[in-house]
Amino acid sequence: MFAPRALGRQAMHLPRWAQARSVSTLEGNPHIYVFRGDGPNDPHILSLLPSEPVNSKLAIGMTSKLPPTTDSVTENPKFLSILQEVFSKHAHEDPDAQSQAQVMVSTSGANLSSGGVLLTGKRARRRRAEVGDSAGGASGQGGVGSAGRGGWIHISDNRRPPDYGRIAWPEDIFGSLEVDGQGQFVGGNGNYQASGTYRLVTRDGILGLSPFLREKLVQRLRELEKQ
Repeated sequence: MFAPRALGRQAMHLPRWAQARSVSTLEGNPHIYVFRGDGPNDPHILSLLPSEPVNSKLAIGMTSKLPPTTDSVTENPKFLSILQEVFSKHAHEDPDAQSQAQVMVSTSGANLSSGGVLLTGKRARRRRAEVGDSAGGASGQGGVGSAGRGGWIHISDNRRPPDYGRIAWPEDIFGSLEVDGQGQFVGGNGNYQASGTYRLVTRDGILGLSPFLREKLVQRLRELEKQ
């Protein structure tokens, strides 16, 4: 069981997790299951697996309220480790990643909707305009203008796609893949590098994955569940 982190002034405890009374899915994210604790004050458990009793070691984390917010969620570091393990192995196989790699080195890059940022899953809403937006431009990021030179594409959470020619905010980037001048992944697997800055929950929402990567992650979680 992962060690809960105190959020704010009150640390959350996990009594009777294995005896969760009911399970439903998270509003707006039908792939995330919500297990309600046995007691009225017990935290909700979030998981990509519907299995009962819930395995706390494989859970996304827990939240003291719904919908989950940045100050209500305690992330499970074990889950994040598994996620990065899966991405390291399979991110370069994602059709979204392969498409972005090809567009990145195209002559015009006209169809690159995210400035070298790999959007996972369907396009979500555009990022709202913000004062002091610190998201970087495409230069040196394998975005528009990188035709024939290769570079890096960033695997980003689909909860907040960046504007054209920009890269995602650090908290939304899972990691990056290296692409050569022909649009092929360097080393065959893109030499995946975890960002180290990704957050499961931001003010824009919770974990959002492409169908391909979500399937691979759930597959790995099920394998671990059987052990």
